[in-house]
Amino acid sequence: MQTRNRIFDDLAKVANSAAGTMVGLKDEVENMVRYRMERFMSDMNMVHREEFDAVRAMAAKARTEHAALEKRIEELETKLDRLAPKARPRKKTTSARKSTKK
Repeated sequence: MQTRNRIFDDLAKVANSAAGTMVGLKDEVENMVRYRMERFMSDMNMVHREEFDAVRAMAAKARTEHAALEKRIEELETKLDRLAPKARPRKKTTSARKSTKK
């Protein structure tokens, strides 16, 4: 013989409803926090991760190109020093013009 107790059934229904309500509440809190954080970050003029990664990649490429160009300049200066005859360094001359009054 099986007996059913209505109190336990009612408690089970209340517990299921409470669990569903807590899941909904959790989702709502997460959405509110996400919204507030996005708004805070946009007010602070922070960049998005994608933009930061793009600029970092551009900077790394620029550093690599800069190093390659420095090496090339050094090689060209070395070649120039070997090809050019040894001469005294030239002095920079500036010609100053005197203005005449009429």
